[in-house]
Amino acid sequence: MSLEPDLQSIQEARSLLAKAKEAQRAFRAFSQEQVDKIVKAMADAGYAAAEKLGRMAHEETGFGKPEDKKKKNEFATRRVWESIKDLKTVGVINEDKDKRIIEIAEPMGVVAALIPSTNPTSTVMFKAIISVKGRNGFVASPHPRAVRCTHEATRTLAEAAESAGAPPGLINCMSVSHIEGTNELMRNKLTSVILATGSNPMVKAAYSSGKPAYGVGSGNVPAFIERTANIRKAVADIISGKMFDWGVLCSTESGVIVDEPVKSAVIKEFKKQGAYFVSPEERERLSRTMFDQRGAINPEIVGKPPQVIAQKSGFDVPHDTACIIAELPAVGRDYPLSREKLSPVLSFFTANGWLKGCELCIEMLNFGGIGHSMVIHSSDSEVILKFGLEKPAFRVLVNTQAALGAVGYTNELTPSMTLGPGTFGGSIISDNVSARHLINVKRLAFETRPINPPLHTAIAAELHKTTRGDRSESRQTSVTHQRSWMDIIDERIRARAGNAWQKAPKSESRAESTKKEDGGGTKQFGTGISESEIEKIIGEFKK
Repeated sequence: MSLEPDLQSIQEARSLLAKAKEAQRAFRAFSQEQVDKIVKAMADAGYAAAEKLGRMAHEETGFGKPEDKKKKNEFATRRVWESIKDLKTVGVINEDKDKRIIEIAEPMGVVAALIPSTNPTSTVMFKAIISVKGRNGFVASPHPRAVRCTHEATRTLAEAAESAGAPPGLINCMSVSHIEGTNELMRNKLTSVILATGSNPMVKAAYSSGKPAYGVGSGNVPAFIERTANIRKAVADIISGKMFDWGVLCSTESGVIVDEPVKSAVIKEFKKQGAYFVSPEERERLSRTMFDQRGAINPEIVGKPPQVIAQKSGFDVPHDTACIIAELPAVGRDYPLSREKLSPVLSFFTANGWLKGCELCIEMLNFGGIGHSMVIHSSDSEVILKFGLEKPAFRVLVNTQAALGAVGYTNELTPSMTLGPGTFGGSIISDNVSARHLINVKRLAFETRPINPPLHTAIAAELHKTTRGDRSESRQTSVTHQRSWMDIIDERIRARAGNAWQKAPKSESRAESTKKEDGGGTKQFGTGISESEIEKIIGEFKK
């Protein structure tokens, strides 16, 4: 008798977590060089398969454009690798000689990753790469609409990782997609941290699971064209953002707010570049087609071309239309098109002056995208700075496309497919999530403000053991003055550092494993820390 889909999904989640945890225990002992070799192999494999995976994602979901999904796959692999390749995630990652603190990286464990249907292949590859960089195991839960392409992207990276030396079972993807299986993945005791990208209910479920989670939800990105802006470039940026993968990135411009003195010029430029402004009647049809009475978006219009969306709404647009624009009098529930749209449809507002533009931007962010992103097009540095200081968005982009600017494609923000909206948006993180967010950092802190004299009771006892025997009390006193407390700590570290040494695989002796790691007889302590490195660190801290 076969199990019901929900039970199959639950069992699969448990099995994959067990595999990932077993592999991660072994992976924890890998050196930085070994980890980076594996992660680079993953990035290279994903980059090589970018076109194929982009095509699969489009065919399975019906969202966006294959060629743009290819670009996202390339960005999520090679560009992300380039941004993290020099990041230290093994052993000693930082030394503060002034504060006498040594920072040591530890993996989090097993990462549970929730993958959206809008960017299924790029998101799963991005999350797997940053997870493995931190020496974590990885299990993905795909959206039901994108199981096949998400699974194939994961398989591509898993095979590359294992060929480069990763333990089998480190990278996994569920094949039976069900809400019960996803809940089990998030709540299971073997899960250490959750990377949640998807609908607001799914992100809330991640935060309610009892596990640490990085959750990111929807965006409703406003783009303000201020009166001093380069109008041609601003319009080109906005239209290209709406056309990219037909608007499915949560960082895509959702509405444009235009400073009144340049409104006519902006509308003229939009029309010149292929935008179609709907009539009041067409606007009502469009609104009813795109949203239900509760304000939920119609999945059948997500990531579809303007012509398809217009046809479904009962009107026609020219064959070369780049995006549809609906002018609205205000933001709010009475105007559903002022929500996030995930399609090449823009809301359009007019503001007289940057202060009114500021208010409308805040209203849009509060209506579904608070904490996420916004963009300002202006050449007035004072206005730009005020927007940066006052807006409830953690990515305030300047004179660029929002869709690809927020992810770090058109600027120097951290390349990421997971954008934190901070506590404003109900998340613990306001950064672009990357590998540095998936490691624990422990700190070895040496005393700098002694409470007791340097020669305290414990060290005195240690010295007594060292000097006892037939030596006289005066001889012991002499030794006490000759040996410092740092000398004794030096000896203790050398004697006990091996306690943290990870066990070698069963098929190898510890000595064989050591030789294989460093090519010789140098002792390895902790995770990737050699005896000579320990001596160097201690020597520096003595100075």
